[in-house]
Amino acid sequence: MEPAESSRSKEDSDVWAKLVPTDSTYPPIEIRSREAVICSEITSSSIEKHPWCEIKWNPDKDSAMIRNLSSNVIIIDGKVVGEETVNIISGSEITSGPDREDESQIGSHVVLDGSWKEGERCLSGVNNEAILQTFSSLKRSDEEIALLNTYASIKSNIVVGMHTSRKRPHSLSNDDSNEIALPCPQCGNELGGFRCNRTTTHLHCQGCGGMMPFRSDSVVPQKCLGCDRAFCGAYWAAQGVDAREFNMICHHETFKPVSERTISRIPELVHQNNQFERDITERCIQRTGKTLQAVISDWIIKFDNKELDRTNLQLNHVEMITPMTHLCNDCYNKLVDHLLYWFRVSLPSHLLPSDASNRDNCWYGHLCRTQQHNEEHARKRNHVCRPTRGNINM
Repeated sequence: MEPAESSRSKEDSDVWAKLVPTDSTYPPIEIRSREAVICSEITSSSIEKHPWCEIKWNPDKDSAMIRNLSSNVIIIDGKVVGEETVNIISGSEITSGPDREDESQIGSHVVLDGSWKEGERCLSGVNNEAILQTFSSLKRSDEEIALLNTYASIKSNIVVGMHTSRKRPHSLSNDDSNEIALPCPQCGNELGGFRCNRTTTHLHCQGCGGMMPFRSDSVVPQKCLGCDRAFCGAYWAAQGVDAREFNMICHHETFKPVSERTISRIPELVHQNNQFERDITERCIQRTGKTLQAVISDWIIKFDNKELDRTNLQLNHVEMITPMTHLCNDCYNKLVDHLLYWFRVSLPSHLLPSDASNRDNCWYGHLCRTQQHNEEHARKRNHVCRPTRGNINM
């Protein structure tokens, strides 16, 4: 699949906007003409370039207009767009619907800047101090600048060539013979008593890459409290949608409450990916006569009773996390890492293997970076301890 290309007139030489593909392997697409048609080779078996969308500059507004030119829907900021023309702003996320032949997707972010220079749009990041000093009203507030900075960070996991097929055809319900494949199961069909419309905002699942409608009335969370990312497993399970019928739906096991999770082996990220410390912790658990699941359950109770210092827990909203909190797999593993750290530092010395109890503590403790690439150091020193040098407040 080729990166999208824009058509432009010769008289328009200044870049007023650019499309930033969500796949970083493709370069940004600069838009110079006031009306640009974005094209792409959307089938792997053909060199033909197909029109995707038309973007038109609004010279008197801090925005642009986009019109869908493809035979499929496009998705703008989570909303399904057919043939109508809609407004976009800097930071808008544009995703093509899956192509009928290879069901690939194109994903891009729009980068516009609010600064003006003689009626022309400047690239994001270009700053004209002289104009801002002369016309102070054009200067953005700190809040607006912070917001624009967030637009430069692409957080979506949409990639070129994303597969959005389902095992049974999914299309808009109409009398036409042409079917349009949609990445959200509730777009076009009513499932679980709900059906999306053209104003429904959607969330991109960070697990499977599919989409689900944002529901303020959802009985289950749609975002992980530990990382604030969207995951669809709990939502589709609550809607009664069987994940086996769709390729772009997560299984409910990927996003569920801490208390409902089971664990049979220590995750690799535990103890800063130090395999020697993980081995020692595993042997310590065996010496207690308990299973890993039983140990984690015991320490979750201590965690819930506020008996543990949560300072080093690398999750968002740490004080809000309880056994009933929905966490994604990555965040749950980080919680397990935190619990096993406290298990180790609280363990009586007689339960430590002899080869572990005779080691000196590393000065940098669990924050040591050398342990991640130096096996001798990782084995020789104990790293499940507080740092005594460096940033000891971490």
